[in-house]
Amino acid sequence: GRGSCAYRAGAVLGAIFFGCLTDRLGRKKLFFLALAVYLTATAATAFSWDLASFAFFRFLTGAGIGGEYAAINSTIQELVPARVRGWNDLVINGSFWIGAAVGALGSLVLLDPQVINPDFGWRLGFLIGAGLACLIFLMRFWIPESPRWLITHGRAEEAEKVIADIESRFPSLPPTHALPRARLRARRSTPLHLVMDVLFRQHLRRTFVGLSLMASQAFFYNAIFFTYALILTDFYGVASGHVGWYILPFAIGNFLGPLLLGRLFDTRGRRPMIAFTYIVSGILLALTGWLFLRNLIDETTQTVCWMVIFFFASAAASSAYLTVSETFPLEIRALAIAFFYAVGTGVGGIVAPWLFGVLIDTGSRMSVFAGYL
Repeated sequence: GRGSCAYRAGAVLGAIFFGCLTDRLGRKKLFFLALAVYLTATAATAFSWDLASFAFFRFLTGAGIGGEYAAINSTIQELVPARVRGWNDLVINGSFWIGAAVGALGSLVLLDPQVINPDFGWRLGFLIGAGLACLIFLMRFWIPESPRWLITHGRAEEAEKVIADIESRFPSLPPTHALPRARLRARRSTPLHLVMDVLFRQHLRRTFVGLSLMASQAFFYNAIFFTYALILTDFYGVASGHVGWYILPFAIGNFLGPLLLGRLFDTRGRRPMIAFTYIVSGILLALTGWLFLRNLIDETTQTVCWMVIFFFASAAASSAYLTVSETFPLEIRALAIAFFYAVGTGVGGIVAPWLFGVLIDTGSRMSVFAGYL
């Protein structure tokens, strides 16, 4: 419990801190900095000696993850063409669940006392996570700096080199007419008062939409995911060591949703697909909650229901990042993503697990159903 709270608190603060740095220092530098914080803290968690040290290292891990969201979603927006950006954005954000599926399988081995000492197994799990992050660190040398960020920071020649390198590998037809010229005023960073003016005066409606999408998806996700094991153990009597088998299909559904629905965000449009995925997720959650209330489903069918719900909910959640990144100016994009992520995580990542933990502790299916509604 304390570790989870520390992780989410770190994610909130890390998102804001690294979001500012991403707009100031560039996308590529923050790719390496945030990931370095994450992998160092994850490795350190394996060597934690008490609850306080464990919570502290989880806090730092969360900070690295918060920074990752700002840097990654800014880069997707600025390097991927709009005609395929929806699918790419959803799949990249949804790929989190590939790791969750692998982690669920790994927990069946690492936490099995018949295979390995559990006191050592959980530490090994964190070390494996840090090792995988090292591989990602090396792969990121392939990613160029955002040419749009470079040109708005007065580094036009570097931007031209990045574009030339991309075009040399992916040749395209030259324009058939003269392109319009634009005049830019480069500056090292955007003052905070201008950021606030954009968010809360010039684009207040967009801010409200972004906050609504991010907070609701975060609440929806964290309410279910962080109490998933409690539902299985407290209401269905599933042994804690077997929970990984039930998380695996849940994770698969979460990845298949963005993979299969993501293309429709490019062909059908953002607005109809956002509305569709959010509404369907809510209706299915209410229906599943009613079946749970009436005790009409067992642990297997409950898992199937979650798998179907989050097939749509995962696409909806990823579309929230897509919406925020596409609707705010380049100069403050990373900070805007970080701001919405921080608020959403604060509302959904802290309030939702606490609330549902209290509801589950009552032992009342009606209380849990009310929480779903």
